[in-house]
Amino acid sequence: MPQQATPPTVDPLAAAHWQQLPASASPWLHEEVARRMQARLDWIKSKPASWAHWAPWRGGWQSHAVLADRYPQASCILLEPSASAAAQVRQALHSPWWKPKTWRQGKPRLVSRIDSPVQMLWSNMALHMSADPQGLIQQWHQGLAVDGFLMFSCLGPDTLTELRTLYRERGWPAPAHEFTDMHDWGDMLVSAGFADPVMDMERITLSFATPERLLQELRELGRNLHPARFPALRGRRWRQQLRDALSGGPLQLTFEIIYGHAVKPAPRLTVAAHSEISLADMRQALVKGRTALRGADAAALSLGKEAGHE
Repeated sequence: MPQQATPPTVDPLAAAHWQQLPASASPWLHEEVARRMQARLDWIKSKPASWAHWAPWRGGWQSHAVLADRYPQASCILLEPSASAAAQVRQALHSPWWKPKTWRQGKPRLVSRIDSPVQMLWSNMALHMSADPQGLIQQWHQGLAVDGFLMFSCLGPDTLTELRTLYRERGWPAPAHEFTDMHDWGDMLVSAGFADPVMDMERITLSFATPERLLQELRELGRNLHPARFPALRGRRWRQQLRDALSGGPLQLTFEIIYGHAVKPAPRLTVAAHSEISLADMRQALVKGRTALRGADAAALSLGKEAGHE
């Protein structure tokens, strides 16, 4: 798949502006998706000693506590790309910490970058709003230790099919930017250096009592980042037309949820006329090599003992 700096339907300026908008809390859908993604951790036997939560404020702040309970001995760092969300996380972290359970887990640190590789990186419902998803995936790869793993979720292309159909029938510009297919996400993971990507998806349909509640849900979930979106503010007349159109059918919205999991393998140290290998990759390769040699020596010793008893 050709590598692109930005998706063809995401306006980078609009994406950057949206990132800085304050959010009072995580949307309900984000918390629900986080809960479902946590269930997928049951398939993973390794227990990370350190992990990073990417964009936790919008991605599921309430679910963060449940995730921390799963790994009570692990250290945790929080990374917020949004300055406004970082301020809200910082305020939340200054809440009283007198509960014994909190003392055992330790207080998570809010950081601007990963200074030491972690063994798990968790990102919930953030990737589809990035103007440079390939760069973001590469950043996640760099922040993981060898054999560390990535867990992420995002919206897929079948999201908002009802609303897209309604807009198209009326000749209106698209109500949202296009979302990437899960197979393309898998290709991006491999391109960034990840191994063994596992992708799956499900559809969640939400029903609403009124058009106003449906529109409120959309505002909480994000913004239309399509470059061809309506370039100005809509008037009251158009808004009434939208309400009437929504009232003419079931008040439902479908969301395609994509889940992804991938592992960071040991770096392949290729030799050429001119090769550049980072110091961190070299250290990890040497550590892995020593571990493999110790295992081979132990196996050889065991075989030697068995041969001596024959």
